[in-house]
Amino acid sequence: MSGPLWRVLILMALSVAINYIDRGNLSIAAPILKDELGISASQLGLLLSAFFWTYAAFQLVSGWLVDRFNVNWVMAAGFFLWSAATAATGLVHGFAMLFLLRLLLGAGESVAYPCYSKILAAHYAEHQRGFANSLIDAGTKCGPALGTLFGGVLMARFGWRPFFIVLGLGSLLWLPGWFKWMPRGQGVATAGAGHIPGVLEILRLRSAWATFVGLFSANYFWYFILTWLPFYLVRERHFSMDKMAGIGALAFFVTATATTITGWLADRAIVAGSTPTRVRKTCTGVGLACSTIILGVTAVSDTTASMVFLMLACVSYGIYTSSHWAITQTLAGPYAAGRWTGLQNFVGNLAGVTAPTVTGFVVDKTGEFFWAFAVASAVVLAGAMVYLFLLGPVEPMVWKKVR
Repeated sequence: MSGPLWRVLILMALSVAINYIDRGNLSIAAPILKDELGISASQLGLLLSAFFWTYAAFQLVSGWLVDRFNVNWVMAAGFFLWSAATAATGLVHGFAMLFLLRLLLGAGESVAYPCYSKILAAHYAEHQRGFANSLIDAGTKCGPALGTLFGGVLMARFGWRPFFIVLGLGSLLWLPGWFKWMPRGQGVATAGAGHIPGVLEILRLRSAWATFVGLFSANYFWYFILTWLPFYLVRERHFSMDKMAGIGALAFFVTATATTITGWLADRAIVAGSTPTRVRKTCTGVGLACSTIILGVTAVSDTTASMVFLMLACVSYGIYTSSHWAITQTLAGPYAAGRWTGLQNFVGNLAGVTAPTVTGFVVDKTGEFFWAFAVASAVVLAGAMVYLFLLGPVEPMVWKKVR
C-alpha cells in the first residue's frame, strides 16, 4: 500500500473513532445531564434514540450523495456538521434544542460509511480491503473504549458541557489533514462515471439482500452488547462501575485487535491465491457462527469463565467485521459502492432500535438475561447462514448501464 493510501486510511480510521465517541458521549453524560436539566426518563430515552432516527434514515440520502458528488467534499461536510453539532450540544440548555442537535449529529455521521466504501472501492485493490476495512472497524471499537474510559473521568472533573465543546471543536483539527491528504483523482472509476446503477437495480439482487440481512444480524449482536452489557455486568454480575468500565473497554479493544489481525490475514490469503469468495464468506459466516458463544456469558455461574466467554465472543465478532464491508465494496464496485452501502447501513442500523427494545422486553417478561442472550445468539446464527448460503460469489457486479 502506497504512502498516500496509508495516510487516507489512517484519517478514515481516526474519523470513525471520533464518530463513535461523539455518538456515545451522551450516554456517558446521561446521569449528570438528567439531573441538571430536570428531564424525565422517557425524555432521556428520546434523546438517546434521536441519533438513530436520522442516522438510519439519512443513509439513503448519503449513499446517493457520494455516488453523485465528490466523495471527499461530502465526507468533509458531514464531518464538519457532526463536530459542530457535538460542540453546540455543550452550549444549549433546553430539551428541544438538545433533541435537534442529536438529530443533526445523526444526519452528519450518516455520510461516513458510504464515503468509506466509495473511497475503498475506487482506490484500494481487493487484496488491500480486508485490512483497510478492519482498521476502520477497529476505530469503531477504540472510540467507545476511549470514550468510556476517559469520558466519565473528565466529565466528573470538568462537567459534561466543557467535554462536549472541547471534543467538538478539537475534532475540527481533523479537517486540515483531510484537505491535504484526501484521495486524488477518480481511482478505478475513470470510465462511465455518469452511469450509476439505480436503487431498484440493487434491490433486485439476492446478494444485496444477503448483505442487508447479514449486517442487521451482526448489528443486533453489536448493539445488544453496546446497550445492555454494562447493565448486565453491574446488576447481574455485581461489578462495580469501575470494574464494569474496565471490562467493557477490554471487550472493545479485544474486538478491535481481532478484526485488525484477521483483516490482514484475509488479505494475505487472497494474495496467496485464495478467492475473495472463499476468504470473505469464511470470515463472515464462521465469525458470526462462533459469536453464539456469547450464550455462555450468562449460562455459567463462575464470573471468570463468564468473562472468558465474553472475550471469545468479541474475538469471533472481530473476525466477522474484518470482511463484511469488503464484500459490499467488491460486489458494488466504485459505481454503486455509496448507494449500496447506504441501503445496507439503513437496514443494518434498524437493529439499533430493535436490539435494545427486544432485550428489555425479554428481560421484563422472563426476569433474567439468559433468554435475551439466547435471542442475540439466534440472530447472529441466522446471519451466519445468510452469508454462507444466501450470499453468492463475491465478485464485482456487471451493471446493465455500464456493461
